[in-house]
Amino acid sequence: MATASAASAAISGNWRKAGVAGAAIGVIAAGAAAGVAIERLTVGRGMRRRARLALDSSGPYGALRGAPGKALADDGTELYYEIDEVDATGPALVPGAGAGPAARSGSGAVAKPATGVGATAPSPGSRRRRLFGRKAPVPVTVVFSHGYCLSQDSWHFQRAALRGLVRTVHWDQRSHGRSARGVGQSGPGAVPVTIEQLGRDLKAVIDAAAPEGPLVLVGHSMGGMTMMALADQFPELVRERVVGVALVGTSSGKLGEVNYGLPVAGVNAVRRVLPGVLKALGSQAELVERGRRATADLFAGLIKRYSFSSKDVDPAVVRFAERLLEGTPIDVVAEFYPAFTDHDKVQALSVFLEVPALILAGESDLITPSSHSEAIADLLPDAELVLVPDAGHLVMLEHPEAVTDRLADLLARVGAVPSEANVGRHGSTAQPGG
Repeated sequence: MATASAASAAISGNWRKAGVAGAAIGVIAAGAAAGVAIERLTVGRGMRRRARLALDSSGPYGALRGAPGKALADDGTELYYEIDEVDATGPALVPGAGAGPAARSGSGAVAKPATGVGATAPSPGSRRRRLFGRKAPVPVTVVFSHGYCLSQDSWHFQRAALRGLVRTVHWDQRSHGRSARGVGQSGPGAVPVTIEQLGRDLKAVIDAAAPEGPLVLVGHSMGGMTMMALADQFPELVRERVVGVALVGTSSGKLGEVNYGLPVAGVNAVRRVLPGVLKALGSQAELVERGRRATADLFAGLIKRYSFSSKDVDPAVVRFAERLLEGTPIDVVAEFYPAFTDHDKVQALSVFLEVPALILAGESDLITPSSHSEAIADLLPDAELVLVPDAGHLVMLEHPEAVTDRLADLLARVGAVPSEANVGRHGSTAQPGG
């Protein structure tokens, strides 16, 4: 009887915690839920389901694939990556030859003189000399690191624009996308994920996919933090090989102070209960996943609110973002979340001081506010800071033309692509508005 009473009390306590969590998370969901409720007055559930299926079947986003490979992390986790090589029919790039200023119409940016590694098309004579034993130069490799609960496919537009022009590596962080579940986070001896571990994972991917030659590192959100952790632990790699960095919608620390656009009371309630709630939900992953599917409309509203800012984002892009986020298991969401509170890489940014850098963020980002990008820019005074109006956290999907344009300018400045290269123009996926 005593055992039964104890069990009953434990269950009751869990339900009380769930009730508090529900109230706190309800504050976040209020705006999204209101929109969903209005939508339900005019659009039936079956029609919404059919619309999602239609977008899933017709949307081209996330369909780009490259040559696959696997790297082994220091704890034995298999990390999946893909390589897109330079088009063999295009101009060869010769590091050290010097590049002119970037000149693309519509960028709104002032052309800057070339710095760092350069690129020119070699003469026919130089091609003949290489055929007779002269070692060809190692091309620049651009390594893309994605954010929390996403995958390498979140860089779809930038990958499409740069494909064939520059060697790129896209990888899935541990427990995300096609990479394996973190070995260190599994089994009886499981340890929490840390941003430091992600930095070592990135080093393993570089060692496997780009063991030599110049590097440009590009990271969004958690991916940018991963780059900072790499610099913190392997500063010599940055000094010797990294010729450019792009930090998109990321932070060097103080994420525990972000209010996510909530009133003070609401965000404080969420902070108190969310770590414990996520841990509890992660232990009941199968049950929670069924619940997520049952409340797909509510989650869709939340995803749109916290991913985008524009009034009218392409529905196919919104659905693509939903699929990326829905594809991350709740136990992975739970085990990564605490790492962000501990994240502090302000000192590590000094390693990037001599590296040409782009810092870009959406002005209306609620996850990693643009003030965090401004703080990074204060520590990297020579970096280019770009704040994209009417853009949220997934700025590379919401306004891909802005992100691709500035990234292409960085690549041209460091000689990763010729300054006259046509990276293609992908129209905005959103209309300006409130």
